[in-house]
Amino acid sequence: MDRVYVFDTTLRDGEQSPGATLNMEEKIEVARQLTRLGVDIIEAGFPISSLGDFEAVNRIAREVRGSCICGLARAAAADIDRAWEAVRDAETPRIHVFLSSSDIHLLHQLRKSREQILEEAVAMVKRAKSYLSDVEFSPMDASRSEPSYVYQILEAVIDAGATTLNIPDTVGYSTPEEYGRLIRGIFENVPNIHKAIVSTHCHNDLGLATANTLAGLVNGARQVECTINGIGERAGNAALEEFVMALHTRRDVYNLTTNIRTTEIVKTSRLVSELTGIQIQPNKAIVGGNAFSHESGIHQDGVLKERSTYEIMDARTIGLIPNTLVMGKHSGRHAFKRRLSELGFTLSDEDVSRAFMRFKELADKKKQIDDRDLEAIVADELRIHAETYHLDHVQVSCGERSMPTATVRLIMPDGRVVADAAIGTGPVDAIYKAINRLIEIPNQLTEFSVKSVTEGIDAIGEVTIKIESDGRTFIGRGASTDIIVASAKAYINALNKLANLRTATVGG
Repeated sequence: MDRVYVFDTTLRDGEQSPGATLNMEEKIEVARQLTRLGVDIIEAGFPISSLGDFEAVNRIAREVRGSCICGLARAAAADIDRAWEAVRDAETPRIHVFLSSSDIHLLHQLRKSREQILEEAVAMVKRAKSYLSDVEFSPMDASRSEPSYVYQILEAVIDAGATTLNIPDTVGYSTPEEYGRLIRGIFENVPNIHKAIVSTHCHNDLGLATANTLAGLVNGARQVECTINGIGERAGNAALEEFVMALHTRRDVYNLTTNIRTTEIVKTSRLVSELTGIQIQPNKAIVGGNAFSHESGIHQDGVLKERSTYEIMDARTIGLIPNTLVMGKHSGRHAFKRRLSELGFTLSDEDVSRAFMRFKELADKKKQIDDRDLEAIVADELRIHAETYHLDHVQVSCGERSMPTATVRLIMPDGRVVADAAIGTGPVDAIYKAINRLIEIPNQLTEFSVKSVTEGIDAIGEVTIKIESDGRTFIGRGASTDIIVASAKAYINALNKLANLRTATVGG
């Protein structure tokens, strides 16, 4: 079977999702997991965009082995020089140069002629080539560009040294038929195309990212740019897990293969969801909570008799291990640790100890604990462990005719323990006002949601919030059997992300 190279841009395009800001250590953790997953190329960031992005790309290049490490650059000398500084220590470095090719971008954004764009593209590819052999070029908004002009640019940049040609559907405008035709046209009309690999980069604005990606592969593309869980600008990118499992499940149709270790998919998906704070919708293909669930009696009957009646994939293929252990108050640390490992969590002994204490506390309240409870416990503990500001105590007073009052105690970054109280329109509002008096970072709460992790009155409640500050969105999550406590945790989680970004920006 033909090999398809997987180019993951979770740390670059994916991080552009509103609220998906990752700190340095989180980026390193994701990069290492992407390597374990078998990703061929990791686009680690946009080095010139900030000092923090440069340092993250540079550290990933120095510390992560097993994947090519790529830095993004506009077709500008300073961008390319900075990208080279960032990736030069990688085991296999790459620079990815992009420049718009559509008339709508040239006219309204760049205000340059096609001739000027062509000249700049060639010059900057040559500049990148002077640093290293692996250069990728993207004619941005290619799917809305004149095909003949795209062919002209591609031929010129190949002559200049580009080894990978990425064809972006930047705004998710294409249909599979159109995108496939564009890729096929490149092979038919670019005479030196045999010297380069053609890549896809599809956005999901019309829900067609995976379909367009597969259409590109059918017509000759052999690299796919994608993200974990499909996160990214606006509606996101082609999801790695979707196109990989499409190739894996329908070998009879595509006859294509990747180096992805599919059993690492669930683990990677959960890691990215947890660190970015972006929840996976239940009906998300491959990794959604309902992907292998059956509610219909007819479906349940069929699956019990023969799984292939209603399941086209074996859940174990993506790393979902059936739970054969009933977890409860009498479960020991060994069984707990084993189940976490089966669920895809790799934790230090210290993290396991903290999570096990939370598990025991929950087991005193719930007769039986399932995987969703365990995932919520571990995710919440990992969030707490990474905090700059730590919630030490919260207490509220509220009722039908009373004034909702909250008392909050926090542990500050310097170790000081501080406390304050506030009155609000409700208990959560009072908590947030008290926290704001202690952590003086201006922000606006824009979204607040509560969901039950499992069924039943004793279920863990998970709160997800969004706050905005300085034009950026930050997502916070918290979990507890007490939704008031979960609300406080979620707010602290979001404020920590905001505070960490401010610290990194000031440092730059």
